[in-house]
Amino acid sequence: MERVPKRVIALFVIATIATALGSLTQTVTNAMLHGIEADFAIGAEVAQWLTTIYMLVMGITVPLVTYLSHKFSLKNLVLISLFLSLIGALADLYAPNFEVMVVGRVLQAASAGITMPLLQSIAMTRFPEGRKNTAMGIAGIAMGFAPNIGPIIGGALVDTWGWRSFFAILAAVVGLLLISTAAFVPQEKPSEKNPRLDTISFMLSTLGFGGLLLGFSNAASMSLASPAVITPVLVGLACLLGFVSRQKRVREPLISMHIFDSARFRISFVAQNCLFASFMGITLIVPMFVEGVCGGTAFEAGLVFLPATVLAFVTNPVAGYLTDKIGIRPVALFASFCLFVGAFGMIFVHAGTSLIMLSLLQTIRGIGVSCLIGPITSWGLSDLPKSIVMDGSAFFAAVRQACASLGTAIMVFLITSISASSAVASGAAPLSFAYDVALGFSAFLSLCVFVCVLWKVHSHKEEQQLAQNLAASSNSSQEG
Repeated sequence: MERVPKRVIALFVIATIATALGSLTQTVTNAMLHGIEADFAIGAEVAQWLTTIYMLVMGITVPLVTYLSHKFSLKNLVLISLFLSLIGALADLYAPNFEVMVVGRVLQAASAGITMPLLQSIAMTRFPEGRKNTAMGIAGIAMGFAPNIGPIIGGALVDTWGWRSFFAILAAVVGLLLISTAAFVPQEKPSEKNPRLDTISFMLSTLGFGGLLLGFSNAASMSLASPAVITPVLVGLACLLGFVSRQKRVREPLISMHIFDSARFRISFVAQNCLFASFMGITLIVPMFVEGVCGGTAFEAGLVFLPATVLAFVTNPVAGYLTDKIGIRPVALFASFCLFVGAFGMIFVHAGTSLIMLSLLQTIRGIGVSCLIGPITSWGLSDLPKSIVMDGSAFFAAVRQACASLGTAIMVFLITSISASSAVASGAAPLSFAYDVALGFSAFLSLCVFVCVLWKVHSHKEEQQLAQNLAASSNSSQEG
């Protein structure tokens, strides 16, 4: 088997750590909001913008990565991303007011928006066949394990050294990554000398993804009929349709829509979006259930996720390795089955359900998620020409984030609307039923993933065999 060059390994390790830090930074602040609110004398509705703005800026930045990858060398692009993260961390570390804190979050989100699709592209274009899935599995740690451990780390730091300590640690680690990149990653020429940025495409992308993310985010705390929900969603949908249409017409698209010429990419795209819509909302819904229905504490809610989070550190690379060895289908079938079993079991939880049972169901579900993200992504991207792998990776990252936000918003809406309509009933039963319905929606999306994998996901050899069988069957019919 072809050896992986040391320079590729160095670049991959740095990009993986940088992406993990970006994912960690996205969720770690959730556990710090109370401390930030107290220090800056602001309300929860204002502090929540630290989370919302991060998500918005990431969604805006990701589609720009394809252009940036043509404009700058890979080394320079990583250095730019790390520099943005470092300045953002220092801004938040020494922030004298909330406004400076927001600026720091914007810079960190821009950095994360660059590194996430970049990491996937490195795994798919710089590693040889037979190693791509393993690399993508390792990359999955940054996308799965890191964000899940974020709230636990944030809570521990707030209770010991204060919320600013995280940004001190972040600045130190990013500084080391900057030095390592400069020292160990060789310089390469960018793929094109003078790429042209289509400003209209970028504006449509910004308004499209930004509008959807803002609208879905608002839907989690407002009425669906609120102008703050309807307006950005409608504007976002219109701009996103305009964006996709324009990419098919312009000579230098921001993201090439030829990615959808691949049937494999289309299947992976649908499965991945259902996957993210299914599981991201659970990170909010289950803690709400533990604290609001079961009467548990925030610490106990965190413990429910701990086994799955720890296992993800192992299962992500193992799933990638097995995909390289035995193919995508058995790994994806096992993972999607675990996802559905865990999600289906959660429909029946109630106020008397033990935390051990909740943790067991979430662990089964978590194994499915961590074993599916890397293989299903690499399977879809591997069918694309090398020249548009970055386009596919960027569009994957942008759309799945919007789908994750939409899935979360729908689950929260189901809980609040059913709880309100059942307000005449007393006791915990109506509230528990509302959570069951929301968890049922998540289970339905998980079933969609399982059916998609069962029906359409095959290894390359299996696809060739199916095509030959179909051709033979067609010839036999014609001869008959």
